[in-house]
Amino acid sequence: MTVVPYKNDVATKKVQVAKMFDAISGKYDFLNHFLSLGIDIRWRKKAIRLLADSKPRFILDVATGTGDFAIEALKLKPEKIIGVDISEGMLEMGKKKIRDSHSDSIVELMTADSENLPFEENKFDAVIVAFGVRNFENLEIGLGEMLRVMKPGGRVVVLEFSKPMVFPMKQLYSFYFKYILPKIGQLFSHDSSAYTYLPESVQAFPDGNDFLSILSKLGYKNATCQSLTFGISSLYTATK
Repeated sequence: MTVVPYKNDVATKKVQVAKMFDAISGKYDFLNHFLSLGIDIRWRKKAIRLLADSKPRFILDVATGTGDFAIEALKLKPEKIIGVDISEGMLEMGKKKIRDSHSDSIVELMTADSENLPFEENKFDAVIVAFGVRNFENLEIGLGEMLRVMKPGGRVVVLEFSKPMVFPMKQLYSFYFKYILPKIGQLFSHDSSAYTYLPESVQAFPDGNDFLSILSKLGYKNATCQSLTFGISSLYTATK
Protein backbone atom coordinates (compact mmCIF):
# COMPACT_ATOMS: atom_id res chain seq x y z
CA MET A 1 0.00 0.00 0.00
CA THR A 2 1.30 3.45 -0.99
CA VAL A 3 1.47 5.95 1.87
CA VAL A 4 0.17 9.39 0.89
CA PRO A 5 -0.28 12.67 2.81
CA TYR A 6 -3.99 13.17 2.05
CA LYS A 7 -5.85 9.91 2.29
CA ASN A 8 -9.14 11.22 0.87
CA ASP A 9 -7.43 12.76 -2.15
CA VAL A 10 -7.47 10.72 -5.37
CA ALA A 11 -4.37 12.47 -6.75
CA THR A 12 -1.13 10.53 -7.17
CA LYS A 13 1.45 10.46 -4.39
CA LYS A 14 3.69 12.76 -6.43
CA VAL A 15 0.99 15.42 -6.72
CA GLN A 16 0.05 15.09 -3.05
CA VAL A 17 3.66 15.34 -1.87
CA ALA A 18 4.18 18.52 -3.92
CA LYS A 19 0.95 19.98 -2.50
CA MET A 20 1.98 19.08 1.06
CA PHE A 21 5.42 20.66 0.80
CA ASP A 22 3.98 23.76 -0.87
CA ALA A 23 1.66 24.10 2.13
CA ILE A 24 4.38 23.83 4.78
CA SER A 25 7.26 25.48 2.91
CA GLY A 26 7.19 28.66 4.97
CA LYS A 27 7.62 26.77 8.24
CA TYR A 28 9.61 23.80 6.98
CA ASP A 29 13.11 24.88 8.02
CA PHE A 30 12.01 26.00 11.48
CA LEU A 31 10.07 22.81 12.15
CA ASN A 32 12.78 20.59 10.69
CA HIS A 33 15.40 21.94 13.09
CA PHE A 34 13.01 22.31 16.03
CA LEU A 35 11.51 18.83 15.83
CA SER A 36 14.92 17.16 15.43
CA LEU A 37 16.53 19.35 18.12
CA GLY A 38 18.98 20.49 15.47
CA ILE A 39 20.40 17.01 14.95
CA ASP A 40 19.45 17.10 11.25
CA ILE A 41 22.10 19.80 10.74
CA ARG A 42 24.83 17.50 12.08
CA TRP A 43 23.57 14.65 9.93
CA ARG A 44 23.90 16.74 6.77
CA LYS A 45 27.42 17.82 7.70
CA LYS A 46 28.44 14.21 8.27
CA ALA A 47 26.93 13.15 4.95
CA ILE A 48 28.75 15.83 2.96
CA ARG A 49 32.10 14.96 4.60
CA LEU A 50 31.84 11.53 2.98
CA LEU A 51 32.41 13.22 -0.39
CA ALA A 52 35.42 15.28 0.66
CA ASP A 53 38.04 12.85 -0.68
CA SER A 54 36.44 12.56 -4.13
CA LYS A 55 36.24 16.36 -4.63
CA PRO A 56 33.17 16.30 -6.92
CA ARG A 57 33.00 19.17 -9.43
CA PHE A 58 29.37 18.72 -10.47
CA ILE A 59 26.80 17.74 -7.83
CA LEU A 60 23.09 16.98 -8.15
CA ASP A 61 20.92 17.42 -5.06
CA VAL A 62 17.68 15.49 -5.59
CA ALA A 63 14.56 16.55 -3.66
CA THR A 64 16.51 19.62 -2.60
CA GLY A 65 13.57 21.25 -0.82
CA THR A 66 14.75 24.55 0.67
CA GLY A 67 18.34 23.84 -0.35
CA ASP A 68 19.95 22.99 3.00
CA PHE A 69 21.87 20.00 1.63
CA ALA A 70 22.98 21.92 -1.46
CA ILE A 71 24.22 24.79 0.70
CA GLU A 72 26.11 22.36 2.94
CA ALA A 73 27.69 20.84 -0.18
CA LEU A 74 29.32 24.20 -0.95
CA LYS A 75 32.01 23.16 1.55
CA LEU A 76 33.24 20.71 -1.09
CA LYS A 77 34.08 23.70 -3.34
CA PRO A 78 32.42 22.28 -6.46
CA GLU A 79 32.04 24.15 -9.74
CA LYS A 80 28.27 23.62 -9.84
CA ILE A 81 25.46 22.27 -7.69
CA ILE A 82 22.02 21.73 -9.20
CA GLY A 83 19.12 21.12 -6.84
CA VAL A 84 15.82 19.73 -8.14
CA ASP A 85 12.42 19.43 -6.50
CA ILE A 86 8.74 19.16 -7.45
CA SER A 87 7.55 21.68 -4.86
CA GLU A 88 7.56 25.26 -6.13
CA GLY A 89 6.97 26.54 -2.60
CA MET A 90 10.05 24.81 -1.21
CA LEU A 91 12.17 25.95 -4.15
CA GLU A 92 11.17 29.58 -3.63
CA MET A 93 12.31 29.39 -0.01
CA GLY A 94 15.55 27.74 -1.12
CA LYS A 95 16.27 30.30 -3.82
CA LYS A 96 15.94 33.10 -1.28
CA LYS A 97 18.40 31.37 1.08
CA ILE A 98 20.87 30.88 -1.75
CA ARG A 99 20.63 34.52 -2.83
CA ASP A 100 21.10 35.61 0.77
CA SER A 101 24.22 33.42 1.07
CA HIS A 102 25.58 34.86 -2.22
CA SER A 103 26.04 31.36 -3.62
CA ASP A 104 23.66 31.68 -6.59
CA SER A 105 26.59 31.64 -9.02
CA ILE A 106 27.30 28.04 -7.97
CA VAL A 107 23.95 26.69 -6.75
CA GLU A 108 21.01 26.50 -9.14
CA LEU A 109 17.58 25.27 -8.01
CA MET A 110 15.05 24.12 -10.57
CA THR A 111 11.72 22.34 -10.83
CA ALA A 112 12.19 18.74 -11.90
CA ASP A 113 10.82 15.27 -11.18
CA SER A 114 13.29 12.89 -9.53
CA GLU A 115 11.76 10.05 -11.55
CA ASN A 116 12.37 11.84 -14.87
CA LEU A 117 15.53 13.90 -14.44
CA PRO A 118 16.15 16.38 -17.30
CA PHE A 119 19.85 15.60 -17.62
CA GLU A 120 21.99 13.47 -19.91
CA GLU A 121 23.66 10.27 -18.76
CA ASN A 122 26.94 10.41 -16.86
CA LYS A 123 26.73 14.14 -16.05
CA PHE A 124 27.35 14.41 -12.29
CA ASP A 125 30.32 13.43 -10.14
CA ALA A 126 28.04 12.99 -7.11
CA VAL A 127 24.33 12.74 -6.41
CA ILE A 128 23.01 13.59 -2.95
CA VAL A 129 19.56 13.43 -1.39
CA ALA A 130 18.44 14.15 2.17
CA PHE A 131 15.06 12.96 3.43
CA GLY A 132 13.73 12.73 -0.11
CA VAL A 133 13.82 9.16 -1.43
CA ARG A 134 11.08 8.22 1.02
CA ASN A 135 8.76 10.56 -0.90
CA PHE A 136 9.40 9.09 -4.36
CA GLU A 137 6.24 7.72 -5.94
CA ASN A 138 8.31 4.92 -7.44
CA LEU A 139 11.48 4.38 -5.42
CA GLU A 140 13.28 2.20 -7.94
CA ILE A 141 12.60 4.53 -10.87
CA GLY A 142 13.92 7.50 -8.89
CA LEU A 143 17.05 5.66 -7.77
CA GLY A 144 17.55 4.41 -11.32
CA GLU A 145 17.42 7.98 -12.64
CA MET A 146 20.00 9.05 -10.07
CA LEU A 147 22.29 6.25 -11.24
CA ARG A 148 21.74 7.14 -14.90
CA VAL A 149 22.86 10.76 -14.56
CA MET A 150 25.88 9.93 -12.38
CA LYS A 151 29.31 9.45 -13.96
CA PRO A 152 31.02 6.05 -13.76
CA GLY A 153 32.96 6.05 -10.50
CA GLY A 154 30.65 8.73 -9.11
CA ARG A 155 29.18 8.47 -5.64
CA VAL A 156 25.68 8.75 -4.26
CA VAL A 157 24.98 9.81 -0.67
CA VAL A 158 21.47 9.29 0.71
CA LEU A 159 20.38 10.54 4.14
CA GLU A 160 17.01 9.20 5.24
CA PHE A 161 14.96 8.50 8.33
CA SER A 162 14.95 4.93 9.58
CA LYS A 163 13.38 2.90 12.35
CA PRO A 164 15.28 2.43 15.63
CA MET A 165 15.22 -1.21 16.67
CA VAL A 166 16.70 -1.13 20.19
CA PHE A 167 14.88 -0.56 23.51
CA PRO A 168 14.11 2.09 24.73
CA MET A 169 14.80 4.27 21.67
CA LYS A 170 12.41 2.23 19.54
CA GLN A 171 9.52 2.89 21.93
CA LEU A 172 10.40 6.56 22.57
CA TYR A 173 10.80 7.25 18.87
CA SER A 174 7.49 5.60 18.03
CA PHE A 175 5.63 7.59 20.71
CA TYR A 176 7.21 10.89 19.63
CA PHE A 177 6.55 10.33 15.93
CA LYS A 178 2.96 9.16 16.37
CA TYR A 179 1.67 11.46 19.08
CA ILE A 180 3.93 14.47 19.67
CA LEU A 181 5.27 15.40 16.25
CA PRO A 182 1.88 15.66 14.44
CA LYS A 183 0.51 17.97 17.14
CA ILE A 184 3.53 20.29 17.03
CA GLY A 185 3.48 20.23 13.24
CA GLN A 186 -0.19 21.15 13.14
CA LEU A 187 0.31 23.95 15.66
CA PHE A 188 2.98 25.68 13.60
CA SER A 189 2.19 24.70 10.02
CA HIS A 190 -1.62 24.29 10.15
CA ASP A 191 -1.24 21.11 8.11
CA SER A 192 -1.45 18.08 10.36
CA SER A 193 -1.45 15.75 7.36
CA ALA A 194 2.21 16.55 6.67
CA TYR A 195 3.31 15.47 10.12
CA THR A 196 1.06 12.43 10.17
CA TYR A 197 2.45 11.40 6.79
CA LEU A 198 6.03 11.64 8.10
CA PRO A 199 5.89 8.74 10.61
CA GLU A 200 3.70 6.69 8.28
CA SER A 201 6.15 7.10 5.40
CA VAL A 202 9.12 6.24 7.62
CA GLN A 203 7.36 3.11 8.82
CA ALA A 204 6.67 2.01 5.24
CA PHE A 205 10.15 2.79 3.89
CA PRO A 206 12.49 -0.17 3.20
CA ASP A 207 15.41 0.98 5.34
CA GLY A 208 18.72 -0.63 6.31
CA ASN A 209 19.61 -3.81 4.49
CA ASP A 210 16.39 -3.69 2.47
CA PHE A 211 17.45 -0.37 0.95
CA LEU A 212 20.95 -1.68 0.30
CA SER A 213 19.43 -4.61 -1.56
CA ILE A 214 17.47 -2.26 -3.80
CA LEU A 215 20.58 -0.22 -4.59
CA SER A 216 22.51 -3.38 -5.50
CA LYS A 217 19.63 -4.68 -7.60
CA LEU A 218 19.61 -1.46 -9.63
CA GLY A 219 23.34 -1.64 -10.35
CA TYR A 220 24.89 0.48 -7.64
CA LYS A 221 28.20 -0.82 -6.30
CA ASN A 222 29.81 -0.85 -2.86
CA ALA A 223 26.56 0.06 -1.11
CA THR A 224 26.94 0.77 2.62
CA CYS A 225 24.68 1.86 5.47
CA GLN A 226 25.66 3.77 8.60
CA SER A 227 23.16 4.14 11.42
CA LEU A 228 22.96 7.61 12.99
CA THR A 229 21.69 8.71 16.42
CA PHE A 230 20.47 5.32 17.71
CA GLY A 231 18.96 4.44 14.33
CA ILE A 232 16.73 7.51 13.93
CA SER A 233 18.30 8.07 10.53
CA SER A 234 20.62 6.20 8.22
CA LEU A 235 23.37 7.31 5.86
CA TYR A 236 23.71 5.29 2.68
CA THR A 237 26.53 5.49 0.16
CA ALA A 238 27.19 3.70 -3.11
CA THR A 239 29.14 4.14 -6.34
CA LYS A 240 28.47 3.66 -10.03
